[in-house]
Amino acid sequence: MDSKTVSSSRVIMSKVMEPTDANFLGKVFGGSILSLLDLVAYATASRFAGNICVTASFDRVDFHEPIEVGELVICEGRISYTGRTSLEVTIEVFAENIFEQRRRRTNTARVTMVAIKEGKPTPVPALVCETREDRLLFLEGQLRRTYRAQQREELAAQVESLQSLSDEDLMARMP
Repeated sequence: MDSKTVSSSRVIMSKVMEPTDANFLGKVFGGSILSLLDLVAYATASRFAGNICVTASFDRVDFHEPIEVGELVICEGRISYTGRTSLEVTIEVFAENIFEQRRRRTNTARVTMVAIKEGKPTPVPALVCETREDRLLFLEGQLRRTYRAQQREELAAQVESLQSLSDEDLMARMP
């Protein structure tokens, strides 16, 4: 399998936030941002992998500041970690007041995507880290992957132990 650089994985997408993107407080609805993040993750991962990629999980989405209707939202995606068939896409989101040309970071997201070919996961290129920041992000991605696997195992064991309890024991544990 070939390899590709982090810089070659960069995708930038932007969209002006419209009144239909507003929530009940008049700010941009988080769901509109999540939808945009999913599209950026797809484009970034699929371009890098050379195959269709599907969303496996949103590891984390941080909402740092609200976004106003009428602002230009710029999403910058890049591959930060690759496994055998999976890719972690890190996306930074910025909102820009078009008239004042003032830009601020509003969101950060990490999305795990899986490359698919003929309906099955398929290997992805190795990621070549070009800078110190790239290497740090790669190692952080590796840690997140290990941590998620440990969490899944621990949760499964705890759920299994709960399922073996009697109804009385379950009621006793309820708040």
